[in-house]
Amino acid sequence: MLSVQNVTKIFGVGTPDEKKALDNVSLEVNDGDFISIIGANGAGKSTLFNAIAGDFYTDDGKIVLGGQDITFMPSHKRAKFIGRLFQDPMRGSAPGMSIEENLALAAGHGGWLSTVSKADKKLFREKLSLLDMGLEDRMQQPVGLLSGGQRQALTLMMATLNAPKILLLDEHTAALDPGTAEKVLSLTEDIIRENRITCLMITHNMQSALDLGTRTIMMDRGKIIFDTSGEERKSLTVPDLLKKFRELSGTELDNDRMLLTDK
Repeated sequence: MLSVQNVTKIFGVGTPDEKKALDNVSLEVNDGDFISIIGANGAGKSTLFNAIAGDFYTDDGKIVLGGQDITFMPSHKRAKFIGRLFQDPMRGSAPGMSIEENLALAAGHGGWLSTVSKADKKLFREKLSLLDMGLEDRMQQPVGLLSGGQRQALTLMMATLNAPKILLLDEHTAALDPGTAEKVLSLTEDIIRENRITCLMITHNMQSALDLGTRTIMMDRGKIIFDTSGEERKSLTVPDLLKKFRELSGTELDNDRMLLTDK
C-alpha cells in the first residue's frame, strides 16, 4: 500500500540550524493497517507526514503509494488520494462556506456558489447524522461558527467522504477537551473500520497508541526505533513503552505533552 524507502530530509543545510529531520526512514504500510505513531517533539513524526503528503520533496529515498511512485508528485495532486487532519480544528475546511458547500467541495461535486444536487444533499445529511452532533440540521450554517470538536468531526467526514488511499491523522484530537476528543476518536475508529481505510495516526497519548489500531510505531531523532503489532503489541503496557524507548534511544522520554494514560 505505502512504501517509504530510505527517506532522508535535512532542513537548513549548511547553516547553524541544520537539522536532519528524517534519517534514512523506511516504513512498509499494508492495506488496512491502522498505525499509531508516538515520539517526543522533534522526533520526525509530522515531518514524515509532510513527506508523504508532498509538503516538500525529500533529499533522498523514495515514496510509493498503491504501486505509484509519488516521490516528486506535487502536493495538490497527492491530495486527491491522501486524506489528512491536523491538530488545529481550523485547518482542513473553509470557514466562510457552509457545511453543505464544504462537503460538496470534498466530494468533488461543487464548491463556492455551486448548486448542490438533491442526491448529494441527502447523502450529506445521512453522513452528518452519523456524527451525532446535530449538524445534519445546520447544513447551511458557515463552518466558521462551529465548535472545535464539531469542525474536526466535519473535517474527518470530508477527508473520508471519498475513501482515500491513506488517511494521515496528525494529533487530530490534541486541541479538543477530553470528552470531545474521546467522541472524535470513537468516530475515527468507526469510519476507518467501516470504510476499511489505511491510516497513520500521530498521538501524544501513549495509552491510545496501544489501544487504537493494529500497529504502534515509535520515532526518535528522525528514525523509527520500534515497530510492534500482533500479540507482542497486545501484551505491552505504557511502562513497557517507556522502557523500550529508554533501551532503544538511550534517553528517557521527556515531553510534557505526552500523556501516559487515558485518564
